[in-house]
Amino acid sequence: MKFKRVQALKGTVRVPGDKSISHRSIMFGALAEGTTQVTNFLKGADCLSTIACFQKMGIEIVHDGEEIQIHGRGLHGLYEPVETLDVGNSGTTMRLLSGILAGQRFASRLDGDASIQSRPMKRIIKPLRQMEAKIKSIRENGCAPLQIEPSMLHGIRYDSPVASAQVKSCILLAGLYADSPTSVKEPYLSRNHTEVMLQKFGAYVTSEGTTITVMPEPKLYAQKIEVPGDISSAAYFIAAALIVPGSEVLIEHVGMNPTRDGLLRVCKAMGADITILNKNHSGEPTADLLVRHSGLKGTTVGGALIPTLIDELPVVAALACFAEGTTVIKDAQELKVKESNRIDAMVKSLSLMGAKVTETEDGMIIEGGHPLHGAVIDSRLDHRIAMTFAVTALAADGETEIRDADCVKISYPDFYRDLYSLIEN
Repeated sequence: MKFKRVQALKGTVRVPGDKSISHRSIMFGALAEGTTQVTNFLKGADCLSTIACFQKMGIEIVHDGEEIQIHGRGLHGLYEPVETLDVGNSGTTMRLLSGILAGQRFASRLDGDASIQSRPMKRIIKPLRQMEAKIKSIRENGCAPLQIEPSMLHGIRYDSPVASAQVKSCILLAGLYADSPTSVKEPYLSRNHTEVMLQKFGAYVTSEGTTITVMPEPKLYAQKIEVPGDISSAAYFIAAALIVPGSEVLIEHVGMNPTRDGLLRVCKAMGADITILNKNHSGEPTADLLVRHSGLKGTTVGGALIPTLIDELPVVAALACFAEGTTVIKDAQELKVKESNRIDAMVKSLSLMGAKVTETEDGMIIEGGHPLHGAVIDSRLDHRIAMTFAVTALAADGETEIRDADCVKISYPDFYRDLYSLIEN
């Protein structure tokens, strides 16, 4: 797919439902008693993989117009799947489902595509084994496919070496089936959708600093869930409006969870003109974002900020190219184990476009102010890389071609349609 510089972006857009919350609504709805109703569910490939896995375990899930209905069977109501559970490209499905399956009375096998088979699973295998789960990497390489056998789980206190919502959630979900409380301590607080939603469904969850504790064997009850717009999807329109002169874009109903809003904090530090409107704090907080083209300045992004914008860091790197001065992204080694090595992908692709970018062990250094030009970009089948460069191309000279651009269907099937709707001819 090819992109060129545009005059301006104007108008209003509403991004799809939050991917993290959509995944969890299916999982927790399945483990609850009664029918959970979900609106604004993200019908991207990853979330559909989660639906398919639970359907294979006997959960009836109905698409009723704009609503998803999950007919839950309770904490112990899942059936043994007759075939391997295929998570596709979804790391969230793989890691969170492993925690749930570790506590079941039946055996299961989890697998996914080539990308998933290369992503690290030792980070969940280790704590689950500490809980006495019987889980193994079938190829003994610390990656999928995974085999899980029934076992009695014991509660643990786990000091996680990484601030990862997927690792934390995996352990907490296994903790629902343990014989005593389970706690996870993180170096920094990662996104807290699991804790918030588990409490909504009736679980007893407490937090103290960066330590989260769940009590075992709760009764979970069906809920009505309205999924807010995904801030990681909104990020591309925020970036486009900031870097294309003359732009003004309103992004409606964006999730504003404070463990996810790091991008807005970075944009503010860079001097971005973003106005927060119509704040709503019922359930997961939301707001509308009015974004105008801005002169940006370099900043440093690291430490506790990183878990709050890990998915948006490719966009931050792109923004940095249009900023005055130098931007440093550090403490972001997690980018190496996403759908692609996003540090390598961003450094190489931005360099192809004329940016001055230096790779570091845990991030990159970007020297802003160098004009960008078109290039042929390999998306590496990574949706966030494809969307980042689609936006970057709108403010670059010449033509940019993105290979395998349709990988955006993982998280945002209508991304290109929505982007083109804002472009002034």
